[in-house]
Amino acid sequence: MNRERAAGQRLPEASAERLLQLVATMVEETRPGRQGRVSLGSHLERDLGLDSLARVELLLRLATEFGKSLPESALAEAETPADLWRLINGAGDLQEPAVVALDKAAQGETCEVPVQAATLVEVLEWYAERCPDRTHVLLYASGAGETGDFRPQPLSYGDLLSASRRIAAGLVARGLRPQQTVALMLPTGRDYLTSFFGVMLAGGVPVPIYPPARLAQLADHLRRHARILANAEAVFIITVSEAKGVGALLRAAAPALREILTPTELDQEPLALLYRAVSSDVAFLQYTSGSTGDPKGVVLSHANLLANLRAMGAAVGVSSDDVFVSWLPLYHDMGLIGAWFGALYFGMRLVLMSPLAFLARPVRWLEAISQHRGTLSPAPNFAYDLCARKLADTDLSGLDLSSWRLALNGAEPVSPATLTAFAERFAPFGLSPTALTPVYGLAECSVGLAFPPLGRGPRIDLIERDALLRRKVALPVLDAAPGSMGVPACGRALPGHEIRIVDESGSELPERHVGHLQFRGPSATVGYFRNPSATQALWRDGWLDSGDFAYTVEGEIYLTGREKDLIIRGGRNLYPYELEQAVGNIPGVRRGCVAVFASNDPLTASERLVVVAETRAQDAAERAALRQRISEAAIDAVGVPADEIVLVPPNSVLKTSSGKIRRSASRDAFESGSLGAEAVAGRWQLVRLAMAASRARIADGARRFVRRLYGSWCWTIFALLALPTAASVVALRSPAAGRRIVHWAARAFLRLTGMPVGRIDRADLPATPHLLLVNHCSYLDALVLCAALPPAAGYCFAAKRELLRQPMMHAFLRALGTLFVERFDVARSVEDVEDIVIALGRGQRVILFPEGTFSREAGLKPLRMGAFVAAARAGVPVLTGGLRGTREVLRDGSWLPRLGRMKLALGAVLAPAGADWAATVRLRDAARREILRLCGEHDLER
Repeated sequence: MNRERAAGQRLPEASAERLLQLVATMVEETRPGRQGRVSLGSHLERDLGLDSLARVELLLRLATEFGKSLPESALAEAETPADLWRLINGAGDLQEPAVVALDKAAQGETCEVPVQAATLVEVLEWYAERCPDRTHVLLYASGAGETGDFRPQPLSYGDLLSASRRIAAGLVARGLRPQQTVALMLPTGRDYLTSFFGVMLAGGVPVPIYPPARLAQLADHLRRHARILANAEAVFIITVSEAKGVGALLRAAAPALREILTPTELDQEPLALLYRAVSSDVAFLQYTSGSTGDPKGVVLSHANLLANLRAMGAAVGVSSDDVFVSWLPLYHDMGLIGAWFGALYFGMRLVLMSPLAFLARPVRWLEAISQHRGTLSPAPNFAYDLCARKLADTDLSGLDLSSWRLALNGAEPVSPATLTAFAERFAPFGLSPTALTPVYGLAECSVGLAFPPLGRGPRIDLIERDALLRRKVALPVLDAAPGSMGVPACGRALPGHEIRIVDESGSELPERHVGHLQFRGPSATVGYFRNPSATQALWRDGWLDSGDFAYTVEGEIYLTGREKDLIIRGGRNLYPYELEQAVGNIPGVRRGCVAVFASNDPLTASERLVVVAETRAQDAAERAALRQRISEAAIDAVGVPADEIVLVPPNSVLKTSSGKIRRSASRDAFESGSLGAEAVAGRWQLVRLAMAASRARIADGARRFVRRLYGSWCWTIFALLALPTAASVVALRSPAAGRRIVHWAARAFLRLTGMPVGRIDRADLPATPHLLLVNHCSYLDALVLCAALPPAAGYCFAAKRELLRQPMMHAFLRALGTLFVERFDVARSVEDVEDIVIALGRGQRVILFPEGTFSREAGLKPLRMGAFVAAARAGVPVLTGGLRGTREVLRDGSWLPRLGRMKLALGAVLAPAGADWAATVRLRDAARREILRLCGEHDLER
């Protein structure tokens, strides 16, 4: 809501003052001494300086003060106090959340774990077949809570598979080919879950990306995801209807993108899908936080994921009796793989809510664990810190966390202070001191790499800070003396995986020496999608470089920083985390909005320590004093002063989608002189968005018009050529003459439509009678064969018998000497094989499509045995051929041709080794391998 609209609202005076007083108190606590009056139209972030975490705290206070359950949309939508009042006015009273029991009796018998499954699709099918009614996910749907009603909805294994098959049918109907990528830009909810598996069932590769949450982030959001979509070559985006305008912008920058769809548009009756993923197929692409500048999509196969899930399950003792509670985003590996896929594989019940539901009311996370008797639940460090320090005692009434056996802490640096604070705050509510469990993982290893021993609890290593920075060694100290620092242990490598610490030369280091953490194992990626340089940099002599610095003690790893964040100054290694925290605690600096990085000095070529801090201070004296305090903080935190301190306005320090500091991007902006430039106002972003969307729609309309025009041209040419050609062939009733007429007509048609094909020389064909076996993709296949093959070769087609029921087509094909074969009636099919044998015995050459039919779905279908039985019985060779491009030009179910390149390639000539069944099968298998090589499509028989 903008200020003009806010100013025009009339609110009850007492209530308005009450709301504004709460906001003013929050501003004073967050920004002491801040000048300016808080009004209904004040912008919470731009005018009042309340960042995302401060707004979370404000929502907690408002909910308590007014006794209202604010919707999760409040965090994303509310930009002014007037917006907050509107949401409060429409919200219901605070209520106890509805509880849905998950006891074993209600669930039925426990299903065994699918240890033989090779893909995630097989895992889902396993449970859907054996226990279809068992609840898989208890979903607190995104958007719930608008009126205080926060009720979970169960989703069973059978329902998930059924709904996913409907999405898959819609994708295949729109031409999705196996291993093509499909972006998912959906919030946490049923649509996300069914769309993800729908893409996999269709043979595609999901690419999770997050949907835009706030207008202020829209421009950066679009820029980042355009690069990701272009790198992934996504052909579709599945998103919410409101985001279609956003999708238009993304499509403009991603040439491979064909269509922007909603789950509702894709929903259709399921059909039989012949493509079956195998363990080595890519399951999905996980774009890491570092993808904001140079997109790095981690390639994860089904084998990688299942290996990781099985290893993590063994490390934490998972069983189907566990209950997994998660609010983590499903576009991030920790929420997607660790939470959802982990729960799926082990048959656990997953209690799932959206990140916004947690941020709008963080106690919901703990309430869900308490009410559903959750046993496993992960979160990044900030969530534990938020709950430990910000929840009111009144929010915790009745909380019981005694069932929580593993509170996994990962995805960002783990703070020992946070571990201690959380344990102390929730011990009175049944939390076991051994539940808190720091873990380590990364997308390049699927998600998990190291877990500590069960039941031990956190282990903190106290070391000398100076020795770590100067000598790269972790010298232990007895107590928390000045100059010491605590580093939490993240455990040992998962079963079947290995970790090592090496120096710059690649030599392995002893314990307590800091170096590069490298790993290998069955969960490890093969590299980054379409990014060979980044993939090459990932590997070191058969090991993958994590990009992290660490040391080991008794086989456990202790992380000390990220390699790309390391600052080398005067021969010393400096890490930015502590300095960023110290500067963020200085009054006048926006907490969480500090970036520390190294920048090359253009004069000396050495690295400078640069501190960028957001502030609203404008007075010169105040800013000078702030720089002095930052310099003193740098000396206290890392032992050296900053070389350059840059004070910038709010929203200048660049961050990832999850709120992490983008140090490299901030450094690039600093070096280019663009750091601190004011953001474009929201209304102008809307104008730019509308203009870009309009341009995209105009371009789309132009492309559709050109395609229709081209299609009309093709059909016009076809009609002009087909009628006289067919009439001449039928009138002549001479197969030889008819083949010459059709050959030249086909070549003329393809040349006039801009798709000429090369000719096959007669000398390249076997001189003796034979079968030419070609893959079948489109109605254009026969046309391309007629144009490419020399008419003098004397080929006749074997066509499906159903064409006999079309008199004009029957007359035309008969005049060309076509043989007809039965596809469905077994007795008739045997007779037709005999007809082919007789024709071959007469010296004819026969073209046959051994698949029998074609479809929209790409890939080589199972080959029917009739052709190979005929070749074996006639004792003639088989010539293999491969057609490319015809499916893309005219796909089954479409009558609008696309301009494209089509080609016929000939392969090996295979002679039958005998007339027995075993020899015939060997001939079929050899021909299949050769046709697969020639056509370049996937094998649908796997």
